[in-house]
Amino acid sequence: MPDAISGLSAFPITPSDADGHVDAAGLNRLLQRLIDARVDSIGLLGSTGTYAYLSRDERRRTVEIAAGTVAGRVPILVGIGALRTDEAIKLARDARAAGADAGLLAPVSYTPPTEEEVFRHFEAVAGEGGLPLVIYDNPATTHVRLSPALLGRIACLPGVVAAKCPAPEPSAVEAGYASLRAAVPPTVAVGFSGDWNATEALIAGGTAWFSVAGGLFPETCLAIVRAVEVGDAARARALNAELAPLWDLFKAHSSLRVVYALADHFGLCRAEPPRPILPLAPEIRAEVVATVQRLNLT
Repeated sequence: MPDAISGLSAFPITPSDADGHVDAAGLNRLLQRLIDARVDSIGLLGSTGTYAYLSRDERRRTVEIAAGTVAGRVPILVGIGALRTDEAIKLARDARAAGADAGLLAPVSYTPPTEEEVFRHFEAVAGEGGLPLVIYDNPATTHVRLSPALLGRIACLPGVVAAKCPAPEPSAVEAGYASLRAAVPPTVAVGFSGDWNATEALIAGGTAWFSVAGGLFPETCLAIVRAVEVGDAARARALNAELAPLWDLFKAHSSLRVVYALADHFGLCRAEPPRPILPLAPEIRAEVVATVQRLNLT
């Protein structure tokens, strides 16, 4: 595990059939693209990786497949979120045994938890799971938003190495990042998801971009990250602006459904989202493909 999670953390889909059986060959092809592009880390079994829809056995097998392909060349961050604390601990242990470098822990909920319940959940998994943890704040899927104060409290737990936070809107990014950075210990990296706002969050000081688009177009997204790293904000913004049509598709149809359609179109895998999620309708898929062809993404 690197001292700090930084740069581009690419989040691919987990190719499977409609019943959630993972396609090993398809996953290997997706991962090889990320390895060849030299991404800084791989976010396996994230929300785009449909972790919540896969069985424990399939999740463990996914990590085993990935660890064999990656062979230590790139750190692997693995989604270990579950409704119950004991299940998240088991998933963390599974991931560690299968070769993960860190766990991505989201406070998955049905009954909305209190802040104290969220903290105790993270405390237990950090203490018993055996994996370094990345706090996975994704209120769009979990319906739980971590306040800066709660996130900072969790970040002080032993074994927490980074926080994955939704990127604020550009008008609020400086204040949003400052509040997070003030709450989180300096030893814990603060990175961002939400591809359409991530560039401004990186420019404001974010350490990492946890990227859905990076899971399919790593070179395109790496160009933005590397521009920020060398202080060329103008180039980063120009590259991001070119991707506005893709971001519009993500917002209109969900990034998960869009990248599933594109991975299938490019022949990287023949995957369907696990049910009840359905593939995009043919006319929307055609719009997605045409848009990406015009962008000439790599």
